[in-house]
Amino acid sequence: MLGAIIGDTVGSVYEFNNIKMIDFPLFSKESDYTDDSIMTMAVASWLLNDSQHTMEKLEETFLAFAERYPCPMGGYGSGFYRWLFCPECFEGGVRQPYYSFGNGAAMRCSANGWMFDTLEETERVAGLSAAITHSHPEGVKGAQSTAAAIFMARNGKSKEEIRDYISVRYGYNLNRNCDEIRAVYDWDSSCQGTVPEAMVAFFDSTDFESAIRLAVSLGGDSDTLACITGGIAEAFYKNIPDDIALRIWSMIPEEFKDLLKAMEEHTSYRLPNAL
Repeated sequence: MLGAIIGDTVGSVYEFNNIKMIDFPLFSKESDYTDDSIMTMAVASWLLNDSQHTMEKLEETFLAFAERYPCPMGGYGSGFYRWLFCPECFEGGVRQPYYSFGNGAAMRCSANGWMFDTLEETERVAGLSAAITHSHPEGVKGAQSTAAAIFMARNGKSKEEIRDYISVRYGYNLNRNCDEIRAVYDWDSSCQGTVPEAMVAFFDSTDFESAIRLAVSLGGDSDTLACITGGIAEAFYKNIPDDIALRIWSMIPEEFKDLLKAMEEHTSYRLPNAL
């Protein structure tokens, strides 16, 4: 999950100022975590504190995190903002899923990939973490496929095994490379236009840092792309460079650190040794 936060933060300054190359500064004075990281931590908190994984507790957790972090860099997506802060907009004044297939469903789900002992349970609960808002099949699929890739990566599956499983089960075209995507890729906030590209960046990478650089270099919604890629790459490579880990650790709230430590205590998740 720290890998997802790193990807989000690195990509944050390039989200509306795309850079179509891999040689760029990873951090600048403007770099900051966004709603991607906030909601990633919210899902982790939900998983740790609600063994029944209820929608009521998930809604409560999303609202609590949004109240504590109301103005992240880049803001919350318009549909999710309305769901969070304008419940009166929904029938009966009750928050409801709004059939979104936006990539917010996938960017927040990395904790699901570490929490469970089976792939089936990983995918099931990842689907729940999406469907509370992003109830469109593509939104649910984006979260499930991302969590599945993390689960398989942390359990030692090869890139080929991960690619084959995701391609067959979720129907994504993963038989591309970053050079092909970069040449034609533009802004796309959908799951179906973000998750496959983020996965290709992981498949093309040679280590954690190269995965983040490749994801950002594609352009588009770069913080979310790199957030998804970073979550998978961390699980696969099991090594985040010390300088990157220490830099991001100095930037995130104590609450995030406490949740990451709790994930380490209660799951197979492991923080970098430098921390």
